[in-house]
Amino acid sequence: MKKVPMKAALFITAFFAFMGHFSLITKEEAPPVQKQEFRKITGKIKKGETLFDIFKKYKLDIIELYKIREASANIHRLRELYPGRPYKIVLDKNAQINSFIYGIDDDCFLNINRTDKGFRAEKVSIHHEKRILHIGGTIKDNLIASMEEGNGNLLLALQLSDIFAWDIDFTTDLRNNDSFKIVVEGLYLDGRFKKYGDILASEFSNNGDIYRAYAFKQNGKIDYYDKTGKSLRKSFLKSPLSFRRISSGFSRGRYHPILKIRRPHQGLDYAAATGTPVSAAGDGTVVFAGRRGQYGNLIIIRHRKGYKTYYGHLSKIGKGVRNGVQVDQGRVIGYVGATGLATGPHLHYEMRIDNRPVNPISLKIPRGAAISETMLIAFRQFTDQMNSELTSVKPSNHIAERNATRRRSQKDG
Repeated sequence: MKKVPMKAALFITAFFAFMGHFSLITKEEAPPVQKQEFRKITGKIKKGETLFDIFKKYKLDIIELYKIREASANIHRLRELYPGRPYKIVLDKNAQINSFIYGIDDDCFLNINRTDKGFRAEKVSIHHEKRILHIGGTIKDNLIASMEEGNGNLLLALQLSDIFAWDIDFTTDLRNNDSFKIVVEGLYLDGRFKKYGDILASEFSNNGDIYRAYAFKQNGKIDYYDKTGKSLRKSFLKSPLSFRRISSGFSRGRYHPILKIRRPHQGLDYAAATGTPVSAAGDGTVVFAGRRGQYGNLIIIRHRKGYKTYYGHLSKIGKGVRNGVQVDQGRVIGYVGATGLATGPHLHYEMRIDNRPVNPISLKIPRGAAISETMLIAFRQFTDQMNSELTSVKPSNHIAERNATRRRSQKDG
């Protein structure tokens, strides 16, 4: 065995003696570690339940409730709790709130934590894995009925109808055996499908005509364009309602069911349940919102170039909709009703140009801005890729998942 020099041996001995002494001092002076005990309360909001009810149920400190309400006031009001949404309360050993978590929606949750300075609240985004899904279907009766039953398909149908809302009236234009193809994001959490994201590209075959739409970002905003780069967005929507039938078409001499006479019917009647939201067909200014004779509750919107749209028989007028208010296309302005001369709940919709009634269905409406010259190359590359995706979709009511490496590269910018 190799001998250690005496001086080195003395140094090593002294070092360990010092460290041993330090350890003893540290152990003697350090406060004992106390294990923090936590209790968790989890559940889902019940219909009509408030946070006060939850605190009362579990005998929690009401003063703490006021403090976390105050902390979250500018982020998410805790009075706005919705049935079915999850929550978790973590309590310390003194039954004081350590943290409170509430699932606002599928995209984010409210996180409130106790700090040295009180409670701190933040809204946290939920990160979803994005996969690309292919969906195809054939129309039988209507778009919603033609979708497979499953999570989010109603919202997907609404999203598809919104994309083509300027070209197809989904209340009147659909025909059996029309077909659709969709390339859409599927959002997954922990490997499980949660909901659909944005539609990246879609194709709709309607009565022999083929419509295609491509999502593309231009000037920081995502919109939908046709294959040539023209915007699908127009000055007016094809219909102020979605998925409703027109009960009475445009006519110069319709037999009025109440007055028992034939008279011009200068608009369209959309049969729909009372309370169905009514959207502004185009951007404009409200020039009338109130009660007017046979129209009942009526809204009139003035648009550019002499256009006006009328929305009659409303059960009620939307909040904030009054004379002089500017409204954007698609904003909910009122709700279907049966006020005025009406046999049942429906929307009476008129369009006029320089006060002359016109048929909204046959009117040709100009489109919005097209893809700029500087973005055309990127747009064509994107559409080529999407066309390849759409070609692989079969309109047979199926959902096919593809392990794509692309994750909205153009849309994410």
